[in-house]
Amino acid sequence: MALPMIAQDKQQKKFDPQKFQAKMESFITKEAALTPQEAETFFPIYREYQAKQRSLFGQMRRLRKIRPIDEKGCREAVTKMDELDIQSKELQQEYHKKFMKVLPAKKVYDVIKAEDEFHRHVMDKATEKMRQPHKHNK
Repeated sequence: MALPMIAQDKQQKKFDPQKFQAKMESFITKEAALTPQEAETFFPIYREYQAKQRSLFGQMRRLRKIRPIDEKGCREAVTKMDELDIQSKELQQEYHKKFMKVLPAKKVYDVIKAEDEFHRHVMDKATEKMRQPHKHNK
C-alpha cells in the first residue's frame, strides 16, 4: 500500500516546464495588467527571449561545473563567462526594446518587476519546502 503512495508523491514533485510557464505568464499578465490582446502579442516574443537566455545560462552552468587544471584554462574560462554575461545583458537590452514596440514602457517595466517577483516567490516556496521535515503518509 505504501509503494503506490511513494510513487505518486514522486510524480507530484516532478518539475513540469509547461505548467511553470503557464503560471508565470498568468502571474505576469495579472501583475502587469496586460489585456488579452497585449498578452497574445507579447508572450511569443517573451518566450523567444527566454529560450535564448536559457541557452546562455546553460553554457554558463557548464563552464562553472568544470574546473580547468591550469592557469591558461582558468583564464579562458573566466573570459568566456564574462563574454556570456555580456551577451546575456545585450540580449536583455535587445528584447526590452522589442517588448516596448508591442507594449507601453510602463507595462514593460511592470512585466520585468512581475517576472522578478514570480521567481522570488518560487524560490521562497522551494526554500520553505526544503526546510520542512519530510512527512510520511500512513
